[in-house]
Amino acid sequence: MKTTWATPSSIEQKWYLMDASELILGRMASKIAMMLMGKHKPTYTPFIDTGDFIVVVNAEKVLFTGTKARDKKYNWHTGYFGGLKERTLAEYLEKDPEEVIRLAVKRMLPKTKMGAQMLSKLKIYAGPEHPHAAQKPEKIQKEA
Repeated sequence: MKTTWATPSSIEQKWYLMDASELILGRMASKIAMMLMGKHKPTYTPFIDTGDFIVVVNAEKVLFTGTKARDKKYNWHTGYFGGLKERTLAEYLEKDPEEVIRLAVKRMLPKTKMGAQMLSKLKIYAGPEHPHAAQKPEKIQKEA
């Protein structure tokens, strides 16, 4: 029996809609990362982007367990001397709730050019509105 590999011409990419309200960030991000990579499909091929498009709405209503909202810190460096910056998760949620989900998913994807290509298929919106109605995204059911 031969292993069949997906080719770029044989890939069918679908659109999915996920409502982030009442979902825990890490569990939701891992599910999104798996779908962006295409690991939920039987035609998954590691060196071909077989993943689907994901539209996430209500990003500001995502939940966190424990005291992560005030204790979790994001660090980055500006490139200048003494340029180490820090922001808590609560501050990020106030300023840019879409970036919290984008960072969580980005850090679960491969750190390659293909990982960046997968991340570009993720569309995140803070409110319930999104401009992708023409693609007819399928709603992903919330898990209990």
